[in-house]
Amino acid sequence: MTLFRFLRVGNNGSRTLSNCLHTTSRSSMHPFLGRLSRPTTTPLTQNLVWSIGTNKSVSLSYLSKRLMSSATVTATTATTTTTAAAARATTATKAAGIQVTKPIVAHWLYFNAGLVFAIVVVGGLTRLTESGLSITEWNVISGMKPPRSQQEWTEEFEKYKQFPEYKLLNRHMTLEEFKNIFYWEWSHRMIGRFIGATFIIPGLYFASRGYMTRRVAKQVFGITCVLGFQGFMGWYMVKSGLSEALMKEPGAVPRVSQYRLTAHFATALMIYGSTIFVAADILRQNKLANGTYPKEIANMINHPALKRFRILTHSLGALLILTALSGGLVAGLDAGLIYNEWPMMGEGLIPPKDELWSDHYVKPHDKGKWRNFLENPTTVQFDHRTLAETSAVAATALWFYARRLPLPKNVRLAVNTMMGVVVVQVSLGISTLIYMVPIQLAAAHQAGALTLLTSNFWLIHALRKVPL
Repeated sequence: MTLFRFLRVGNNGSRTLSNCLHTTSRSSMHPFLGRLSRPTTTPLTQNLVWSIGTNKSVSLSYLSKRLMSSATVTATTATTTTTAAAARATTATKAAGIQVTKPIVAHWLYFNAGLVFAIVVVGGLTRLTESGLSITEWNVISGMKPPRSQQEWTEEFEKYKQFPEYKLLNRHMTLEEFKNIFYWEWSHRMIGRFIGATFIIPGLYFASRGYMTRRVAKQVFGITCVLGFQGFMGWYMVKSGLSEALMKEPGAVPRVSQYRLTAHFATALMIYGSTIFVAADILRQNKLANGTYPKEIANMINHPALKRFRILTHSLGALLILTALSGGLVAGLDAGLIYNEWPMMGEGLIPPKDELWSDHYVKPHDKGKWRNFLENPTTVQFDHRTLAETSAVAATALWFYARRLPLPKNVRLAVNTMMGVVVVQVSLGISTLIYMVPIQLAAAHQAGALTLLTSNFWLIHALRKVPL
């Protein structure tokens, strides 16, 4: 039904526009006319009625201009009201003495989380290229400068020759080959030093300028302390691969302890996750303080129907972390180099019992064969496979369950992203195994584990209850 039908007026007994609007269904009308169909007439409708009653026809262009003008005024009024509400919320926050951390602190923390992600990937490449034992000393300051002259390189190479990795594995190595593995380890350590500087220096500046609340300042201080401990853990791990005791063990392979490697990785995950959660909390608190956090989203997140989903999301996060740490044991034992097939392990889905529970790993004082879980490459790979497959099934089940729930847009996006990363990560894990751990695929698989954890952290934080 066109607009002209409503504008037809006769010389006698013509209906006013207001009556036409009331007798016509709102669904068939122009959007602007729909606003005019309220029982109470506005000045604009009164003016239009008068125009129709006194002039037998009304210009369509004139009517459109008047309607557009009314819509513009309404939109401007709504925007002004929203801005005023946000300003009132900010004023109320200041009046109540509530302090919030500035958003720049959150952006700084996200930047540092990105650096932690990068150093984990570089650390994986350092291990995969067997470069981690190339620097046999830990000098925080003097170690920043790599060898430059031929004499300095020769001296550094001679230091490396004194330790088991060279004596047992790399007697054929040339100076040029040593330079290659040296620079991998040196780069890894330099990124670690840079992360320490980017945490400490800006952190002190933000704290001194009052950019952080007391609570956030304590959290940042705690992360910085863990970061310092991580530096110690890195050297403690390297020392395990330089031990001369390896020369006395028959068939020993010079590599770092899988226990210390996994602890080093766990500390990195602790720093990474803590940094992300603190940064996300800061941005949310700012939105709540200035009144820009959508109330309808807050009501959806706080809905009791999401309680079970929230618990399941946290449970999946714990399972993903356990799976990632089991991957640290696989890396430390080179367990990915056996049973390079999937889903079978040898002739069955489960390897032979005497391989899973070997007496070779039992110490005289042990009660049972529990060391197989931590030191037997066959058992460690089987455990990692089982955990990874369980994680994939659990994530898929959670995704299907989420489709039945009334989730906000950002939560829905987080769930879908996590499901997509699960598919990629499973593909990378199987490919890495089948192709016998090539460096590129193995590094991508490690980066995929962090990406999967990141998507889970995003989902967990998006589901946190919002104080109203």
